[in-house]
Amino acid sequence: MDGRERRNIKVGTKVAILAHQDIRTGNLTHGVVKEVLSSEDFHLKGIECKLKTGQVGRVKTIKL
Repeated sequence: MDGRERRNIKVGTKVAILAHQDIRTGNLTHGVVKEVLSSEDFHLKGIECKLKTGQVGRVKTIKL
């Protein structure tokens, strides 16, 4: 699934995000979506969301 489309991301979805503080290193953070923050339906760099751990970043991969 594509992390750039909002319709693919729901609360409770397991995802890997690129957190703001990890942009330079490229380290992905894995977790469960608590809240979808992006209002647009599509974003080239990934939909922004907040994980249950409180971290915020853009979705790079969606785990099934």
